[in-house]
Formats: sequence, C-alpha cells, structure tokens
Amino acid sequence: MKIIDPNNPIPKYLQIATWIKDLIQTGRYEKGANLPTEVELTRICQVNRHTLRQAISELTAAGVLRKEKGRGTFVCADAPLAVTHKLKRISSFSADLQQLGIKEKTRIIKKGVEEAKDRVVKKLILGPGGKVVAIRRLRTGNDVPFIYEESYLPYATFKDILDMDLTGSMYQLIDESFKITLARSDQTIRAVNLKGRIAAYLKVPVNTAAFFMESVTYNENNIPVELLHSYYRGDKYVFEVELGRYHIKEGTAHPD
Repeated sequence: MKIIDPNNPIPKYLQIATWIKDLIQTGRYEKGANLPTEVELTRICQVNRHTLRQAISELTAAGVLRKEKGRGTFVCADAPLAVTHKLKRISSFSADLQQLGIKEKTRIIKKGVEEAKDRVVKKLILGPGGKVVAIRRLRTGNDVPFIYEESYLPYATFKDILDMDLTGSMYQLIDESFKITLARSDQTIRAVNLKGRIAAYLKVPVNTAAFFMESVTYNENNIPVELLHSYYRGDKYVFEVELGRYHIKEGTAHPD
C-alpha cells in the first residue's frame, strides 16, 4: 500500500493529511477516535517522523485533530469538505459557505486610506497620486481560516465605506450602499506557497500550498471598482470552471 506518490508535486505531508482526512470522511475513524501512534503512521506512510508530524500539525491547525500529551492524537471533528467556488459569475465567500451550512465569520485585520502602489494604480486606472481604501480581512468558516483578503477601492468613490460594517459581503455592500452594479470580473489564479504573516493568519505551516487569486471587478461602464487579492487555503477550496462548446476555428487544417 502506497500512501505517498513520489511523482506527485504536492508535498508529502499534504498527501498524508489528505489520506487521513479520507479515513475520517469514510468513517474509518469517527469523532473521538484515537489515531495510530506516530511510529505506526510513520511506518504505514513510509516517511520520516518530521514529515508525519507536519501532516498532523496541518490537521490540528484545521481543527480536525487534537493532540493530548501522553495520550496520543484524536479525531475532534469531521474532516471538513472543501468549498467549491464556481468561476462563472461574481459570487461572495458568504454565499459559498451558506450553501454548505457553514457559519461564516470575518475578522478585520486592518483598514484605512493608502497611497496606491504602481500595480494598484494601473489595475484601478487611477490618476497621479491616486489613493485607495485598503481593507485586509480574514474569512473563516466554523472558526477555521479559509481566506486572507486584501481589497483596494478607489478613495474618491468609497471613502465612506470605512465607517460601515465590513464583516459581511463586500460585493453586497458595494451594490446596496453605493448603488454600483457589478457587471463583470477578470480573475487570475495561480498556485503559491504561503509565507510569513499570511501563513500565520491562515494558521498553516510556512510553505503550505495555496491558491492566489487577483480579481478586478468592473461596473456596467467598464470602470474598475475593486482590486482584490485573495489567498485561499489549498486544502479548503476547489475552483470549478464551466466551459462552453468546443468550436474548430475556420481555416484549421484537418488530418487526412
């Protein structure tokens, strides 16, 4: 039995963490059950003790396992399912979690007015010396961190937003309080390894795999109203893309 696929680019400890979650989700180990010892799990997974402990730490941080000194490692929750985010329309984190019956909570880490950096100026098409309202938030589900967000909004339009409740859906706030129609969003996704403070916010070890998404949202006049940088925990999110029908381009040569 091979738990680790050496050809898989996913780190070994994350492969083990996924395997343990599968054991829990399939009912092999129920809530309150004691997992095999680290020595036994090291033997089963054919890894060193350090790698195994990384996997256990990952699941402990996620609230799936708990360690009791002198007693072992116990299952303290059902393995959380990943949240599916469909990339075919603008939707909020709150809406994603509501569909799964997960209690959403948002912590405001920092908010204020900042001089926009060059990249932000270009994305939001700001004038010289442009300022933005910057809002940094941690989004959680059932008290487990899911996403760290950095939202940048043109100051001239959104200066009053700092006095509003920022713990809910930002999209809903923009729509209802500022009467701005969110017409479309350009999104770019890439794989990253979490570093420093962002890894700490999401309560995962440094270098944990994650998704980074940059979203530029436009109003109905094609004017950008928000630049959003989001860091999604790789073990908590699945991105689903819906594609249209395949068309062969005109002039494409067909094989004989």
